[in-house]
Amino acid sequence: MIVENTAHAPESGGGATGYITHHLHHLQWQIGEGKFMTINLDSVFFTLVLSAIFLFFFLRTARKATAGVPGKFQAFVEMVVGFVDSMVRETFHGRSKLIAPLALTIFCLVFMMNFLDMIPVDWVPGLWTKGHELAGHDPHHAYLRIVPTADLNTTLGLSLMVFLLIQIFGISHKGVGTFVKEAFTAPFHAHGFMKIVLAPVNLLLRIIEELVRPLSLSLRLFGNMYAGELIFILIALMTLNAAFSSWMTYAMLPIQFVAGFVWTAFHILVITLQAFIFMMLTIVYLSMAAESH
Repeated sequence: MIVENTAHAPESGGGATGYITHHLHHLQWQIGEGKFMTINLDSVFFTLVLSAIFLFFFLRTARKATAGVPGKFQAFVEMVVGFVDSMVRETFHGRSKLIAPLALTIFCLVFMMNFLDMIPVDWVPGLWTKGHELAGHDPHHAYLRIVPTADLNTTLGLSLMVFLLIQIFGISHKGVGTFVKEAFTAPFHAHGFMKIVLAPVNLLLRIIEELVRPLSLSLRLFGNMYAGELIFILIALMTLNAAFSSWMTYAMLPIQFVAGFVWTAFHILVITLQAFIFMMLTIVYLSMAAESH
């Protein structure tokens, strides 16, 4: 169970508003002028670290896999792989050696990124702030967010990669000619002169459909994780800078404990479900791209 107890927690100034603003601010690197020239270093760092952890343990398990009685971690990996493989077999109707590894990677990586939201909101940022202070820097400017999927840049990046894969799958399975032809002839099929009339409508609908897919994928994941992170912050606010000499602290601590327990239990379901939905929609979209209309 994860419960945030932030009595005497470090504050960035400005009371509750300052605390929330500080927790929702990324560690950033400005490489030029404008928002598009800003890199959220914390999202990039934790994404790379989790990717390395995923590759290390899964590749290590694959190399050391035995035909006999498997160890606990091997059994866990086999269970996850079997689950993802069954989902792929039921959903993807074409033939591809890429789909199953891709689905496994998406599910595990998104789940691991989501799971960082289970760490109490003040633990890692608090250590980062303390290190910033010991290094002689202003602790009020020690920003850090550890959940990459609570950053729209991360979820949009994942969704854009899925979008590119959809186009690649469509072209590789149908050929360039059929792929382009379907953009002008589906979903409204016609013959003769009406085929020409409906071509612009079909193309417009196809463009909208293709653009909506990555947008919905990214916003769904981002919205759920951002909301979850914000609720944990609001729970932490219950005892922000509370003094142990005040009776209010002891009145709020049980409420904070129960609220943290309930939301943590529910959020475990949310982070798992969001990883599953992202994986399943990716498989469905790729399956649709491989099928002829």
